[in-house]
Amino acid sequence: MTETELILNKSSMLEEVKSGLFQQQKSLPSKFFYDERGSKLFNDITELDEYYPTRTERKILEDNIEEIAKYLGKKVLLIEPGSGSSSKTKILLSNMQNICCYIPMDISGDYLNKVAEQLRTEYPNIQILPLSADYTKPFDLPKSSPDARKVVFYPGSTIGNFKMEKVQQFLKVIHDIIGKDGAFLIGVDLKKDIEVLKAAYNDSKSITAEFNKNILNHLNEELGLSFNPNLFDHKAIWNEEKGRIEMHLFVKEDHSVTVDDKVIDFIKGESIHTENSHKYSLNEFADMVSNWFDVKKVWTDEKDFFSLQYLEPK
Repeated sequence: MTETELILNKSSMLEEVKSGLFQQQKSLPSKFFYDERGSKLFNDITELDEYYPTRTERKILEDNIEEIAKYLGKKVLLIEPGSGSSSKTKILLSNMQNICCYIPMDISGDYLNKVAEQLRTEYPNIQILPLSADYTKPFDLPKSSPDARKVVFYPGSTIGNFKMEKVQQFLKVIHDIIGKDGAFLIGVDLKKDIEVLKAAYNDSKSITAEFNKNILNHLNEELGLSFNPNLFDHKAIWNEEKGRIEMHLFVKEDHSVTVDDKVIDFIKGESIHTENSHKYSLNEFADMVSNWFDVKKVWTDEKDFFSLQYLEPK
């Protein structure tokens, strides 16, 4: 990233932060969780006993890998927005001979490049082309195999983190990137007992709390702000009306933070809304993506906790 691009990126980041914090319900974009430390903390979360999505999705992938490979085609250019450690992707890379190129994408460039370097060692026959970008907006792919089928892999039900008004924007971005002959392989968390959900986002080791508060550390480092994470408490709440878990940082005592010469007051008891995690029925999800995609195949676990879905563009 050039110096000019870096300045523009920080300027855009600052505007998003100000926009969220000046709302009546203060909020921050969840994509700002993911600096290098945030990416590592999220990887730790995926290993927790309470956090069912990762192990459940991994088993779905492992149990159905041969059928998944057939659906994806003979020569695949695999694209993964928000790739993190690429741990689940390794199930595909290790068991599918039809992947010629893998493009991991993440907002945290330093962490991404470290992961990519390791992947090149593990998979010398697959071209690894890391791309540091905000995948919620249109982006350009690195040049690779023009005859390969573009397949976006989006595990973890990360689509549930988007507010509903942003989902269609994201779906259009993916639809345009893969083209009419591409495919979309996506993890989708399903509706289930609320107590299972609450435990998954309020873990006993408080790693999710540390992850949530790290968004403040990230903003301090990137934008020179002065948040004190110790003045906030993490809490995840089930919103029945909107069908989602909401992550919040609740203010423990009155204080102020200056953002771009603007003073923002934080009042004890209010919160910063940092993330949504929507849960879906199969029909709800199919309806949500129907402007851009058709659901062609769904794989689930024995408890119907989670699903992996194969979509084709309309």
